[in-house]
Amino acid sequence: MDAARLAKDTRKSQKTRARILDRAMHLFAEIGYHAATNPAIADAAGLTRGAMLYHFPTREALVEAAVAHIQAERSALFRAAADSLPAGGDVTEHAIDSYWDLLHSVPFTAFAELEAAGRTDPAIHALLAPAQAEFDRAQAGDHFLKILHAGAGPRFQASRDLARFMLEGLARTTLTYDKDGRKERLLAVIKRATHMLNRKGDIQDLWPE
Repeated sequence: MDAARLAKDTRKSQKTRARILDRAMHLFAEIGYHAATNPAIADAAGLTRGAMLYHFPTREALVEAAVAHIQAERSALFRAAADSLPAGGDVTEHAIDSYWDLLHSVPFTAFAELEAAGRTDPAIHALLAPAQAEFDRAQAGDHFLKILHAGAGPRFQASRDLARFMLEGLARTTLTYDKDGRKERLLAVIKRATHMLNRKGDIQDLWPE
């Protein structure tokens, strides 16, 4: 939908559009991208198919707007986590625990579902690319740096990347046995590795005795 059309939309129309995008985000997270068809999203938003077509006449138009909506929600959650650093305590553990929680939130789950769909769908991949780049550079970089209280340079970048990508991989992995125990051990190792790369504290071994 073009900018001129959006500018002319009434407040009611804008609220309807926001409701559609919110329902799309939730359905992507709950039942998956392919099951969350435009008619299913219209039903979840309490709209007729005609009303849905007025706002989003094509699947591509809906997905493009949904990506922007989900990206905004992810960024807001990340900023809130970065701004809620505890007074005292271990900031590295706070950062890792915060991001682990975010990865299981609706916006992050919905975005991960779109990324999975985009692996084999060039159109979705192209729509996601700007949001991925923005999050990687402007959001995950700056805000994760703030949460970790890390410095600049390759070592600190590696610290952020190690924590971030190991958490993302763990969040998408299916553990078939001893799920809680393995998860807790891996989270502990990620925290210790991040401490070691940041050279904070006296941790010298990845494995907690």
